[in-house]
Amino acid sequence: MKYLPRIAAFAGLAVAVWLVWHADARAVLGLMRVAGAGLVLAGMVHVLPMLANARNWQMLMRDPIRPNLFGVLRLVWIRESVNGMLPVARIGGEVVTFRMMCKWGMQSAPAMASLVVDIQLTLISQMLFAIAAIGYLIALAGSRAWHLAARLGGGIAIFVVLLATFSLLQRASPFARLTKLFNRMTSGKFRSLVGESVQIDEAISGLWQQRRMIVRYLLIWQSLQCIATALELWLALRFLGAKSNFLQALALESLTQALTSIAFFVPGALGVQEGGFLLIGTALGLNPQLCLALAGARRIRDIVVFLPGLVAWQVVEWRDKRRAPAPGKSAADGEAR
Repeated sequence: MKYLPRIAAFAGLAVAVWLVWHADARAVLGLMRVAGAGLVLAGMVHVLPMLANARNWQMLMRDPIRPNLFGVLRLVWIRESVNGMLPVARIGGEVVTFRMMCKWGMQSAPAMASLVVDIQLTLISQMLFAIAAIGYLIALAGSRAWHLAARLGGGIAIFVVLLATFSLLQRASPFARLTKLFNRMTSGKFRSLVGESVQIDEAISGLWQQRRMIVRYLLIWQSLQCIATALELWLALRFLGAKSNFLQALALESLTQALTSIAFFVPGALGVQEGGFLLIGTALGLNPQLCLALAGARRIRDIVVFLPGLVAWQVVEWRDKRRAPAPGKSAADGEAR
């Protein structure tokens, strides 16, 4: 199983290369060359959806030691960078940021609860926007888009069922039950974690009971996040010479995000993102070369925004190691020095 992400990454890269080559690699690279620095600028606009996501997430942090908006923005940046650039099945970023929040002094239960509910609400928002985008696709392309819309709708429906099932199972206190099971299997080695798991389940349940906050999260901040991400895509389209309207960019972004979320196990959405832009973009009236140039623009965004995010994460890890007391010395001795 440990080799599955590598195999998926290699297969996805092969698919991406084949798609670009088959669609005329020279034409694709020519479009990107003409756009030039505009694609870098479009990629930098990604700070806007990250800022909206930071505000979302901050609302879910019910802890006395809650980071300010800039601190949560840094968490979002590092989380997206790890998930987007490393073969971690889209959960490594959550592990990294959970450790960071605990090191900042946040209690583990509210920190974990904020992560779990943020993921759930983000996926719910993505599916809602994707369903609306399918309706727009059918209205725009008519009968030509029915086959693609049916396939996309089927995949989204399955994902929604899985998400709803997980939400129902959540009421059964899954963290506490799993920890108790492991505790019995290991003759009490997980005893200290049982109480903490109960607190996590209670914290998650408490967040879901905040109805007004959930509605505000979905209707305001998640909508702003989706619109800002579509703005990033629309700017890239303009720099590539396309005269697409903003609704086309919003539909393309919504459906592509839904596809990459469904195929979360593919590192960096290699191949999935390129195939999504090609299939959905052509259905929306864009030519194949432009669709793949747009996918290339998204990879430029990853390099410009997420690669520095990985560096920022390593700087945080390095600072934590420097601050940690040396083996054999107490924390008080380290502070005395």
